[in-house]
Amino acid sequence: MNPISIRTLQSLKDKQQRFSVLTAYDATFAQLAADAGIETLLVGDSLGMVLQGRDSTLPVTLEDMVYHTAAVARGNAKAKRPALIMTDLPFMTYGDIETGITSARAVMQAGAHMVKVEGDDWLVPLVENLSRQGVPVCAHLGLTPQSVNKFGGYRVQGRDDDKADAMVNHAKALVDAGADMILLECVPSPLAKRITDAVSVPVIGIGAGSDTDAQVLVCYDMLGLNTGHTPKFVKNYMTDGRTVPDALKAYGDEVRSGAFPAAEHGFDA
Repeated sequence: MNPISIRTLQSLKDKQQRFSVLTAYDATFAQLAADAGIETLLVGDSLGMVLQGRDSTLPVTLEDMVYHTAAVARGNAKAKRPALIMTDLPFMTYGDIETGITSARAVMQAGAHMVKVEGDDWLVPLVENLSRQGVPVCAHLGLTPQSVNKFGGYRVQGRDDDKADAMVNHAKALVDAGADMILLECVPSPLAKRITDAVSVPVIGIGAGSDTDAQVLVCYDMLGLNTGHTPKFVKNYMTDGRTVPDALKAYGDEVRSGAFPAAEHGFDA
């Protein structure tokens, strides 16, 4: 079977078929997840919290992301059908075009197929430049963890009409600039549906309701390996005697069928 590509995911969006996304930080988990049918592996800067024990994603370095991307790429290459690998550019590594291009080059050469950046339409020049140079981009809107200090904590975004309208416009501007995917985190479910309907590219949700084209979770969360606060949008799939491969498959199957997320995993307007 051919590896999952941007074209594969766009085709699923066009057919109104959902797909699954899951974080991965190492070779073993990457292969297990891809073999379970997970279409996209996100090498997330969440590794700062779940692997390194940090209290935010801010201390994660570009070198960290390159290291873990390379590990994931090696494991993914051994899968029956390799997934698409998307890697976060970490805090303060894409504030200007030149720095962003340098950072994107590093993770793409390590094995990523796409980069993810957090921000709104200030990212348009960077997205245009990366797209021109053949780098697929996912733009992350809503609760962007790298801006946690600006937000004053981890809070649902886009609840008032003006901010909701602005987020829709930002998503459109980023897609017009060349973004290949949008990720929405912790936004009201009705707003996530508006954005999903408004753009032509796939939209991934986390805490964004059930109407997006895809869902993403942190792998540790969906395996019940959570030692602190469990977010509202998380579901533990390590139940009913499942093995890890069983849990991974169950997650992917529920995303594709629409069984996950349920109403209780989202946020109202």
